[in-house]
Amino acid sequence: MHLDVLDLRNFYYRTQLGRAAQKAVRDRVLSLWPAGPEMTGLTVAGFGFAVPLLRPYLDTARRVIGLMPAQQGVMPWPAGLPNVSVLCDETRWPLETGMVDRLVVMHGLETSDHPDALLEECWRVLGPGGRALLIVPNRAGLWAPRETTPFGFGRPYTLSQLDAHARRARFVPERYGAALYIPPSHRRFWLRSAPMWERMGARVSGLLAAGVVILEVSKQVHAPRRPGLGAAVRKPLSILEGAVKPAADPARVRNPG
Repeated sequence: MHLDVLDLRNFYYRTQLGRAAQKAVRDRVLSLWPAGPEMTGLTVAGFGFAVPLLRPYLDTARRVIGLMPAQQGVMPWPAGLPNVSVLCDETRWPLETGMVDRLVVMHGLETSDHPDALLEECWRVLGPGGRALLIVPNRAGLWAPRETTPFGFGRPYTLSQLDAHARRARFVPERYGAALYIPPSHRRFWLRSAPMWERMGARVSGLLAAGVVILEVSKQVHAPRRPGLGAAVRKPLSILEGAVKPAADPARVRNPG
């Protein structure tokens, strides 16, 4: 079940807890993919409601695209700049095969009606060597049981479940991370101390108390084998094949003894 885009927008942009959550997850994404010169010339896309995480790449990436599923709805983004968000079918994106270099999926996989087909579409749009960040609610975390935030909807995952799901879609898991160590509370104490809890959680508790787990995966495409190569290896040519044999010695022919 997808959330409505207006509910997502209101949470992330109009509540203190949503802004704290946005910063916590975005900082973790930037630690994996810095928005520096290495993003120059790349196409960066986000699916679901990933646009809060994409703003740092607007200045460096060649192109940034926000893909929002029809069941969720779409909103113009970014504010004050030309719109780059588009409404799409969750398993048929208006992108050419292999055109995306970096892909962020948030509030997309856990709420999808067809998660396997969604990951296949992620695979299709990524170019060879392209990478994706899959961000989902942590089944063991504090945020998944609370339906007062967007992370309390859909199917939460453990890291091992997310890893297995990605491998079935032919992705190669590369790195994992986590974020949202603060409780999902609107109380001022927790909101003010959010940066401290994020630093402490990353160092001490690992995935246990995190609100989301993040898995970085890559698309590896093996070069096809050339026709006939196997036959050439199985039947190697002799180095002297085709050489003229030396003539027999006449003297040895007349006197074999």
